[in-house]
Amino acid sequence: MSYGEARPPGSTGAVTPPDPSLAWSAPTAARPVVSFGVPEGYDEQARPRPLGAPRRSRTAAAAVCLVLGLGLIGGAVTGSWLVGEPGGGGAREAYEAAGGLWHSVPVDQLFPPTVNGRGAGPGGADRTWTRIAVAPDSGCQGAFDPLLRKALDPAGCRRLLRATYTDATQSHVTTVGLLFTDADAAAMTSLAARFRKDGLDRRTDLMPLPYAAPDTPAARFGAEQRASWEISVLTDAPVVVFAVSGWADGRTVDEPLPAEEAMKTGTTAAPAQAGLGHEARGLADRVERSLRKTAGRATEQPS
Repeated sequence: MSYGEARPPGSTGAVTPPDPSLAWSAPTAARPVVSFGVPEGYDEQARPRPLGAPRRSRTAAAAVCLVLGLGLIGGAVTGSWLVGEPGGGGAREAYEAAGGLWHSVPVDQLFPPTVNGRGAGPGGADRTWTRIAVAPDSGCQGAFDPLLRKALDPAGCRRLLRATYTDATQSHVTTVGLLFTDADAAAMTSLAARFRKDGLDRRTDLMPLPYAAPDTPAARFGAEQRASWEISVLTDAPVVVFAVSGWADGRTVDEPLPAEEAMKTGTTAAPAQAGLGHEARGLADRVERSLRKTAGRATEQPS
């Protein structure tokens, strides 16, 4: 089973100013930060020494500065390749490969029928989730609450994939999603920074919507049943990973909590007591890991 061929994207992907209703701060252009180590290949014998007139000394000093500068630039380029920073060719290939996974990889690879979460539950308990429904791949129209849709608009919407899982007891349900965007690495980095700075991943008016598949334990999993959620804007892939969890019995939730809050020790709200923050984060984390692993394999060269 695999997703269909590409259809016209739901957005042009153009980077647009943030909506005033979200009270965003003006974004700051983000650039990769490279930490330079001590250049290799230089020793005592290669360093200039005072030889004759001051002019010769200045010339020698200028020459060694040029050599060191070139060495640092080369080191920076090499480093970006090794650690996968946006400036490296290998990182660009992985980024582009990840953006095409929605139509080139079987659904069972992106959303496995069974997901094992070793240590993912409260107190480090193990979790097992079983997939009960896969939404048809689609655009983003009607898939998000209006404010979350506005928050994600700068990245565009190439394709949206979603699946819903239940826990081993079938008492909890969780929808996990992969939003493939049209954005380049710089735009994704800017969006991720905005989410962190303005706390957009913790606002209850920016929760993802669940996929309530008929004739499944998630049939009554609607907007009012959302209890906890997780949103992760990736910077090394044009993807936003999200998950939202709730009870399978259709009960409404008066106080939903972001996964980070719901997982804190001593939190007494119902979603925290039920471990629903662990459900949302645990599934989102493992789907994200699987995405990265799949993207890595897609860029491997035969030996």
